[in-house]
Amino acid sequence: MRPPELSLELQFGEFRGADKHRALLRPARVRRWMAPALARDGEITVRIVGEDEGRELNRHYRGKDYATNVLTFDYTVEPVVSADLVLCGPVVAREAAEQGKTLEAHYAHLLVHGTLHAQGYDHETGERDALEMEALEILVLGSLGYANPY
Repeated sequence: MRPPELSLELQFGEFRGADKHRALLRPARVRRWMAPALARDGEITVRIVGEDEGRELNRHYRGKDYATNVLTFDYTVEPVVSADLVLCGPVVAREAAEQGKTLEAHYAHLLVHGTLHAQGYDHETGERDALEMEALEILVLGSLGYANPY
């Protein structure tokens, strides 16, 4: 059985420091982080945005008036996972520093996290679901050489 294939589109909005994020988030690296979290073929767009765009999307789609680290817009799960992941670069960088993680490790975690959300995993539906999702994140990140993010 072949591993799932990932068709990836990577986009960057305009924000201060975007060049640093663009240099880190090369398509091959992003694909390497996300692919092991896929159970089936996927078509996923990843967009890295600034705080203004992140806040506007979070307010419009979730009713929360702040920029969050990752938003997942899942469209289909079968036969192909189809989704958009929006990560707010400044929030990701701030969280990484606060948590004592590298920017690379935090992006890897959030991209795995968003990829799982795109397949229907949800940590906000109950403790059991949260533990299942966290266990998968830890397993995938460990296979990629990253420490437990929790």
